Amino acid sequence: MTFDLHIRNASQVVTMDGDGLGVLEGYDLIIHEGIISKVCAPEEARTCTAERVLDAKGMVVMPGFVDCHTHLVFAGSRAGEFARRMRGESYEEIAREGGGILSTVKATRHATFEELYENAFRWLARMLRWGTTTIEIKSGYGLTLADELKQLSVIRSLGEEVPQTLVATFMGAHALPEEMSREEYVKEVIDLMLPEVAEKGLARFVDVFCDSIAFTNDETRRILKRAKELDLEIKLHVDEIEDTGGAGLAAELGALSAEHLVKANEDGLRAMAASGVIAVLLPATTFFLREKARPNVELMRELRMPMAVATDFNPGSSTVFSLPFAAACGALLDGLTLEEVLRGITINAARAVGMDSQIGSLEEGKEADLLLLDISTWEELLYFFNRNAVRTVIKKGEVVYAQ
Repeated sequence: MTFDLHIRNASQVVTMDGDGLGVLEGYDLIIHEGIISKVCAPEEARTCTAERVLDAKGMVVMPGFVDCHTHLVFAGSRAGEFARRMRGESYEEIAREGGGILSTVKATRHATFEELYENAFRWLARMLRWGTTTIEIKSGYGLTLADELKQLSVIRSLGEEVPQTLVATFMGAHALPEEMSREEYVKEVIDLMLPEVAEKGLARFVDVFCDSIAFTNDETRRILKRAKELDLEIKLHVDEIEDTGGAGLAAELGALSAEHLVKANEDGLRAMAASGVIAVLLPATTFFLREKARPNVELMRELRMPMAVATDFNPGSSTVFSLPFAAACGALLDGLTLEEVLRGITINAARAVGMDSQIGSLEEGKEADLLLLDISTWEELLYFFNRNAVRTVIKKGEVVYAQ
């Protein structure tokens, strides 16, 4: 049998198999029809014939990065708000004065489909160069049925054109629009938006911003129960601004993931662990906002909770689109180990988008989504976090970027 691709001479192959990193010294990979056929020693690999051979001499081979929390379909800039925060105003103060999410909502509503598409396309190209092969993208900058559908349609169209896998999340409950009351808008999301999104098949997940400046626990519960009735999977933004018990609510509702968790309480985290809810940490956001509070990583570790790490890329609270930088923030600021953050942007991030049976680790039978990194050991990826080590990106067995 002739295989499609043989990657040989790697310094290290970081498989993410098992509980650790699964570092293999000097192993080769054999790929066929977009799937990893073998992860094997060179002696076994020499018995395999391949149409193409890639020499990874002196490089580290690692799974493609998975960004499991972004908001990258948007219009406009909030650089002015950034300047205000640097002068001492808080994110919450700016949001309550009509800035924050609502300022991006105004810009996104005015933008055409084509403008949103082109803007997001450029960001995705940048993310690819930094090794991100799978990206979750949330809506939530429309807050009307038409504008939410516009965002989700952009995500679908991009998914047909870019080399990355895109995972769409409907987040109409991201903020309250100025033109409606709380109850009117919650009913709009439940009675109009959710059924339309489900019928059109535009999103896999539904997310709600459940916090003191957004939706209450009761409103969140109502929205996400309806989402589950429509066979949509659920996620939650929780306990970012204040501890509102959102982590416990995520466990109660059976969410796949709960995200942010900066101020989540112990009972909520224990409930999440018992229910198997994945913790998605966004350390680049706490860095960008200069937030002093940190998620309770020590307890999460004690509870053996899967911890994913994402960029939260958006125009207001995290303009970070590089997962290695977000991972470095997780290690340097939030106290995660290097092993934890690397699993956080690969296999655990894949779990947070329900794709860990397909991607996130280099195992036989999984999709061949992987990176060739110009570093001699895996530790150097975060040691040199501001240097892009990505030399080759392979998606489903095809080279989609090479430097």
